[in-house]
Amino acid sequence: MEAPVRVSKGLDGVSVGESRISWVGGETGDLVYRGYDVRELVPGIPYESVAHLLLFGEPPSSDPSPEVVDALRRHRTVRPEIEKVVDSLPPDLPPLEALRTILSVLGDGSFAYPPTIDQGLRLIAETPVLLARYVRRSTRAAPVRPNDELSHAANYLWMLSGKIPDRAKVAALEGYLDLLADHGMNASTFVLRIAISTQSDLISAATGALGTLKGPVHGGAPSRVSEMLDAIGTPSRAEDWIADRLARREVLYGFGHRAYKTEDPRAVILHEIARRVADPARLELAEQVERVALDSLRRAKPNARLYTNVEYYSAVVLEAVGLPPGLFTPTFAVARTAGWAAHALEQASDNRLIRPDIEYVGPAPGRKWPRALAGHRPGA
Repeated sequence: MEAPVRVSKGLDGVSVGESRISWVGGETGDLVYRGYDVRELVPGIPYESVAHLLLFGEPPSSDPSPEVVDALRRHRTVRPEIEKVVDSLPPDLPPLEALRTILSVLGDGSFAYPPTIDQGLRLIAETPVLLARYVRRSTRAAPVRPNDELSHAANYLWMLSGKIPDRAKVAALEGYLDLLADHGMNASTFVLRIAISTQSDLISAATGALGTLKGPVHGGAPSRVSEMLDAIGTPSRAEDWIADRLARREVLYGFGHRAYKTEDPRAVILHEIARRVADPARLELAEQVERVALDSLRRAKPNARLYTNVEYYSAVVLEAVGLPPGLFTPTFAVARTAGWAAHALEQASDNRLIRPDIEYVGPAPGRKWPRALAGHRPGA
């Protein structure tokens, strides 16, 4: 057998390539898109302009990006045959399960390798439109047609509720979409780039990426945060509830991050957004739970460097804009489509099949097939 190689469980510390899209400063608490600190972008920069930056590499000529606004409006009109497939889905599916099927339905042959910017813009545009259509149908409400007068974030809320959304809620959702648009080589982006490296198409790659979001450790935790806050109920119960949870060695969702060993800048900004739009009682509960949880975790694990992560105040913000917990992770995907599209383009621009090794630790070669089974060998 060959000499053993160094194994990095979970690929910690392993770089699989180079990227110009985003930088995650895990030790410094930074997130940078194409050289721009997210704290300079949020709040205030439209999602259309952030998508432009990620896809084209430079800011647009004006805010919101005229090119992206025009493309997203154009691609909001989905072919009737695709709408029919969406309408045929069982109405009781969780939205994330429905969205996985919806993305695969977009793979009608019109997407091909290599991916293009227009394909990326179509993915960004059609994902929330079809998701909202499914959600409306699952609640036995009539679908709402896209409103070309509304921004990407506002149109998403409009198609979900059938009402022109409050400006403060639109601004809060837009901040969330901006902050979640990309985040380096995370699990879903890695899956997407692996798929593109095989010269697969963007929709197949995005469907694979979406599948990674079902687990709670990448994109799926905000709904668990809401469940935790509901279970605690009032600030006075936080200390006992958290102590009991930790005594049973159960996870406190919304704390700790694989990359960040200091404050997650997205969590800090989302906390600020929550202060502007959240119900005061809910915000008070969230802040008290955060204080108690961090204090308790740091006493229990003094060397762990645990901080509030992006998913904690994501839950509070998404609740405040009117989304139910079942839509939290699908809305994460709505935000991340811009980053996925940018990474697909970058991977295809200098492509090589991503094919890592795995260290074999099974039985040594030379084992013999049991004689009692020899008669079942092919050709025997």
